[in-house]
Amino acid sequence: MNQKRLSIVVPVYNEEATLREISGRIFAACGDFSEVIFVDDGSSDNSLSILQEIARDQDTVMTKKNGGKGSAVRKGYSVASGTYVIVQDADLEYDPEEIPGLLEYAEKGNLKALWGSRRLRKQKQFVHLGHFIGGTSLTYVCNVLYGSHLTDQPTCYKMVRNDLLQTLPLKENDFRFDPELTVMVLRNGVEILEQPISYHPRSMEEGKKINWKDWFKWVWVFVTLRFRPKGYFSR
Repeated sequence: MNQKRLSIVVPVYNEEATLREISGRIFAACGDFSEVIFVDDGSSDNSLSILQEIARDQDTVMTKKNGGKGSAVRKGYSVASGTYVIVQDADLEYDPEEIPGLLEYAEKGNLKALWGSRRLRKQKQFVHLGHFIGGTSLTYVCNVLYGSHLTDQPTCYKMVRNDLLQTLPLKENDFRFDPELTVMVLRNGVEILEQPISYHPRSMEEGKKINWKDWFKWVWVFVTLRFRPKGYFSR
């Protein structure tokens, strides 16, 4: 079997309301060139049964005890076989129709890492101002500490070439996996490029799970990893 161009990891925790729509959009936009790895993070609703119903032959459905988004993403990464790997949240904040364009851009330049930036497009950036300020400040902290030039570090759309991804000793189980991934890519001497993407922010009432406490955890990852020896960032 020919290697798929892309593996799409979809971490799922109690997303039964949006799973059918988001999976249908993923399949329609990326079905010819991707595998989708659904990882149910111990959902208490019908998410797992829906995933088992909708998955195609080339897809994978995994389940685990609830351990946080990072643990679900890392489980998906462990079985990803595509040339590139990206995460798609199971809600409707990000448009999977834009993934093919990101993939084509990455392939054309043989890029090792490409982030989709919400800040490079004029659009609604937030529901709560605090989320926008938090994300902007996190990007600033990352750029200052690591000399990067990102506009949207906390974006969900982080596309990494799989041969690089499999060398990164990712450990974080919660939302801290996100800055950890960015830092590990940068500390391996890889420049992260960006492309504009669309964004449809949802409120806490609609199920958004990240909160202000995660901001401090994010900064802690940036600061502590800054002083790790280079050998820490590859295996």
